[in-house]
Amino acid sequence: MDIKKACNTLNLKNNMKINTDKEKIDALLTRGVDEVIDKKDLEQKLLSGKQLKIKLGSDPTSPNLHIGRSIPLLKLRDFQELGHKIIFIIGDFTGTIGDTSDKDSERPMLDEKVINENLKTYIKQAGKIIDIEKSEIRHNSEWLDKLKYKEISYQANQFSLNEFISRENIKKRLDAGKRVSLRELLYPLMQGYDSVAIEADVEVGGTDQRFNILSGRALQRHYKQEPQNIITNPLIEGLDGRKMSSSWGNTVNLLDTPNNMYGKTMSLNDDFIIKYFVLLTRVSPALIETYEQEIKSGANPRDYKMKLAYELVQFYHSQKDAKQAQNFFIQTFSRKEIPTDIPEIQPTTYNVMTALLESKCVKSKTEARRVIEQKGVKLNSKLIESSEQKIKSGDIIQKGKRTFIKIQ
Repeated sequence: MDIKKACNTLNLKNNMKINTDKEKIDALLTRGVDEVIDKKDLEQKLLSGKQLKIKLGSDPTSPNLHIGRSIPLLKLRDFQELGHKIIFIIGDFTGTIGDTSDKDSERPMLDEKVINENLKTYIKQAGKIIDIEKSEIRHNSEWLDKLKYKEISYQANQFSLNEFISRENIKKRLDAGKRVSLRELLYPLMQGYDSVAIEADVEVGGTDQRFNILSGRALQRHYKQEPQNIITNPLIEGLDGRKMSSSWGNTVNLLDTPNNMYGKTMSLNDDFIIKYFVLLTRVSPALIETYEQEIKSGANPRDYKMKLAYELVQFYHSQKDAKQAQNFFIQTFSRKEIPTDIPEIQPTTYNVMTALLESKCVKSKTEARRVIEQKGVKLNSKLIESSEQKIKSGDIIQKGKRTFIKIQ
């Protein structure tokens, strides 16, 4: 064998791999990224081939992860595909305390039972994006439950009160005379100590988490650890134009049915189509740029919103589900037809209230009465005026735009 030729071939392959890795790293540090703290240092670590510990924490303050929270999870996936160690922290302790980083008012403390109920499917939901088998899943009660006053005092000594109250949302509340609890001052310490406990190399999170994530760097220095690098991601608007938030109900959830996920996405404001493509999918930047130019040139935004809805359903469910959801949408909303493949129910009594409740279209009789009063329920395509409406076998009840049930 020609040794020189073999060496040249090996060098060529190594250079190709380096260039490919460099491209992936560039994408990792730019797509869906608002800020990288200590970017040069992080680039060097990523190019060194060292396996890094990448941290993301999520408090189970509601049962559902929504697509706004998928942005940092997708970043974890990107790191994972480059061979790094992913640590997903479920904030079962911090969830009871409450983070007000993105709130205009004090978040109440939550009961442990509520948190434990909410977190039941968190791993399953995160597993729609990251490879759970290759990830480390932790609960921060493991270490936060064990801290004592003296240790917390040492941690608190690393920060000044002014640093905390200078945060924009806290300052607004104080200026407006609203209450800011001492408990809220402690939250950044807890999130910061999470980074110490797992010795994180990198933490990802939304821009609203910047102060909390920086607290991790400060506490790591205190505990003689190398400070973590930071990647923050932009926040996205929800279906009503405000920031996506479970408390506002303007979300597309990871566990939404294919039809609901598709239908909700189609209700999105046209202005956010491209932003959703960039932040919530891994469609190629070149194709997204083409979409953007075509919309600017006068193409119908609805067509691109359908591409977006299809992409999301395909990612979180399957290609088959995406095709069926698209057909359902076209049939139901574009052609104003009642779909054929709708669930059937045999209610215990034949009135609309019972049917809505037993089909789980509503959670209570109170909710059923409210949606009927708000003209949100139809019987055989006609609005229902009374919660006492009788029904019969073969009737079709429609709640809102996307939910249908057929009476047996």
